[in-house]
Amino acid sequence: ATLNDSFLADLDELSDNEDEILASDDDNVDKMEEYVDGDLADIEALNYDDLDSISKLQKTPRFTDIMKRVEDALEKGSATASTDIVLEDDPEYQLIVDCNALSVDIENEIVIIHNFIRDKYRPKFPELESLVHHPIDYARVVQKIGNEMDLTLVDLEGLLPSAIIMVVSVTASTTSGKPLPEEVLLKTVDACDRALALDSAKKKVLDFVEGRMGYIAPNLSSIVGSAVAAKLMGTAGGLSALAKMPACNVQLLGAKKKALAGFSTATSQFRVGYLEQTEIFQGTPPSLRMRACRLLASKSTLAARVDSCRGDQTGKAGRSFRAEILKKIEKWQEPPPAKQPKPLPVPDSEPKKKRGGRRLRKMKERYAITDMQKLANRMLFGVPEDSSLGDGLGEGYGMLGQAGSGKLRVTARQSKLGVKVAKKFKEKQFGSSGATSGLTSSLAFTPVQGIELSNPQANQLGGGTQSTYFSEIGTFSKIKKN
Repeated sequence: ATLNDSFLADLDELSDNEDEILASDDDNVDKMEEYVDGDLADIEALNYDDLDSISKLQKTPRFTDIMKRVEDALEKGSATASTDIVLEDDPEYQLIVDCNALSVDIENEIVIIHNFIRDKYRPKFPELESLVHHPIDYARVVQKIGNEMDLTLVDLEGLLPSAIIMVVSVTASTTSGKPLPEEVLLKTVDACDRALALDSAKKKVLDFVEGRMGYIAPNLSSIVGSAVAAKLMGTAGGLSALAKMPACNVQLLGAKKKALAGFSTATSQFRVGYLEQTEIFQGTPPSLRMRACRLLASKSTLAARVDSCRGDQTGKAGRSFRAEILKKIEKWQEPPPAKQPKPLPVPDSEPKKKRGGRRLRKMKERYAITDMQKLANRMLFGVPEDSSLGDGLGEGYGMLGQAGSGKLRVTARQSKLGVKVAKKFKEKQFGSSGATSGLTSSLAFTPVQGIELSNPQANQLGGGTQSTYFSEIGTFSKIKKN
């Protein structure tokens, strides 16, 4: 095949691939349109303008039944402990478990209503949601303001702190919002009333649970408090489930992942849940809070296991656990012991045992203080000493020259080491070296006669083996035989 034929074949293959790609794209577009149409149908079916279609918890029979039972239990008063009934079969315990689950549903419902209120009230005051973050506070402020444009006529005392009230008033004077229509305002106020009603129901449920925690879990309540104990039980699914849970998981109950938006995570506590709300955790220094949280989780697990088997209804075990936790945290905060001064070793009173001998005697003679040094170190009372520069300047001579001679030199007896060194020096200076080379001379220079003839080997011939066996005058000894 030529080059033109191969080029045309490549073009045909490319055209076939384009047809397949276009066909697959058409199929994807059809599927996408079907998917979007289905989602839009679901979104259109959900009417966000109707609050009843979003918030349905208050109209459920479960909510009504639990709230009625809670109100009846609050009217009766506190229950008495009964060790004969199994904990799971106790109706009071079952009501507490239902209340814990209901409190979680109420919190989620309040969040949904809060989003509805924000969406409806945003055209009136768009900056308010960034100033007031709590859902219940936001609902109270919206209910109080309504359609009023001048906030100086609205009294917000008791709803918000004074600093936030001032910021809200200043922001409302420069806002770009417009009054809401009457229909939208009525829906917004109705949503606010519903959120406040749910909040009051939640407080009533929590009060009931906290009041009964001393009966259901006295030891756990002694450590973390009634409110935190109720939250732990509600999240875990009951006291029995909490008792079967390991301590590392109890520590994470209620923990939420925080989005810090680029801020540092050094001071954030990610792995702490409801135990962060306890009095012990808040009273611990920040550097020791994670250790305290682990200790709290472990002791809370032990207390929950004691309560699940009805081991101690008086709460004595929980109080002992709490005292142990506080004692350990106090021990962690103690400063390290001060460094004790190290005493000096006892001085050696006995003389040191040094090896004696010729070497030691030579060292003592070499470093011994001479008589001249002794005189230089002494001074006469009332007599000025001579010095090297005069008038007391320079090195002082002490008692040197004080005897009246005017000389600084003192005749000292020569040591044994000095005598031996002088003898060797004299032999080297006046005697022959004893070498047998051709430069050896028989002439010697003496201080008595000057130049004299001497035998270099005279000392050697006078003694030793030559004087006996190889002497010129020596003869063989004769031994008489008997």
